[in-house]
Amino acid sequence: MTGKHLLPFSSPTRYVLFTGLLLLHLHVFAQQGTGKKPGYPVLPDHPINVILLIGDGMGLTQISSALYANYNQLFLEEFPIVGFHKSYAYDQLVTDSAAGATAFACGKKTYNAAIGVDKDSLPCKTILEESMERGLAAGLIVTSTIVHATPAAFAAHSLSREFYEEIASDMAETQPDLMIGGGKMYFDRRDGDDRDIIGELRSKGYTVEDYSSTDITGFKWNASKKLAFFTADKQPLSVSAGRDYLALASRLGPHFLEKRSEKGFFLMIEGSQIDWACHANDGKLAIKEILDFNRAIGEVLKYAQNNQHTLVIVTADHETGGMALMPGSKQGSVQTAFTTNNHTATLIPVFAFGPGSELFSGIYENTEIYHKIRWALGFGVQPAQTSLSTSTGPAANPEKIPQGGSN
Repeated sequence: MTGKHLLPFSSPTRYVLFTGLLLLHLHVFAQQGTGKKPGYPVLPDHPINVILLIGDGMGLTQISSALYANYNQLFLEEFPIVGFHKSYAYDQLVTDSAAGATAFACGKKTYNAAIGVDKDSLPCKTILEESMERGLAAGLIVTSTIVHATPAAFAAHSLSREFYEEIASDMAETQPDLMIGGGKMYFDRRDGDDRDIIGELRSKGYTVEDYSSTDITGFKWNASKKLAFFTADKQPLSVSAGRDYLALASRLGPHFLEKRSEKGFFLMIEGSQIDWACHANDGKLAIKEILDFNRAIGEVLKYAQNNQHTLVIVTADHETGGMALMPGSKQGSVQTAFTTNNHTATLIPVFAFGPGSELFSGIYENTEIYHKIRWALGFGVQPAQTSLSTSTGPAANPEKIPQGGSN
């Protein structure tokens, strides 16, 4: 070094360091004094749209396998922020989709099988419900039934994910602006009562269409009315069997919702059947489902790039199958193996793009997804529940609360 260069702690450098530390101290002090959560930055421009994409059962190996099978390309590579969440349930290290989705929706750890209720079986207000209360539009797009665990946790409250007809009734009360998925039978041919919930939805101002009479690929979306489109009577087909609506719905859904409210929207999109393929230890089908989900991510990313007030988050509720990427794999053709037919407790990646995306770096509880979305939307912060319970909790009573397997 020459004499013209400043040493690391010369006077100007010390001044800059001191000033920076002072400003940081004042920022944290101001946050504490106003009830803002330390560590959450003040966003200059809150997003008015949040799109949460959930690849059910999609762990890091599932992503890696699809990436290499697709010749080293996924839209996830375009996300600048990556973090990890801890997926465990309130009383079990290995979660199911119900508890995992409830953590995202409500910010609370709960027992496996719980839908929009806390560990004490009490209903918890979801981010979808909060958004609607504040005048935002809201929607759900899935490749399962619309009453399956993940979508249900955002728009219903039930002691068990198995109570499909009760969940359908709850969803009809919540009235999201957009619902796309299977499960028509739980709305119009119910075992527990003779209600025609499809008729009720129409009386509440919905357009209701289904796969048997309308091709979704040619359907004209009319944002002047709420929309429920049933893609199957029960579960939709797998992507290998011809299901092809997820990318289309993910492209049209945001435009539909933005017309429903000038205040913005919350949209949850799920690639539901990644999980089912991994439960079956079918690596080829899992990759096909992930690539279908990848196309949906691409459509959403394109929307967010053109609408700079949109935060996009991609994650999973849990990993399924203990999937491994094996020797002999190559670009375009991968070899996979599985260690279980059930879920695992591995950390789950989180990808974020758009205003507020910086909130999603690091390692945190799955409940923090909810709190970070609330903060990004300008709703404020509620106390987070972060500890793993050592008690058995409500899930210790399977005769009272149907567990519904491990999906």
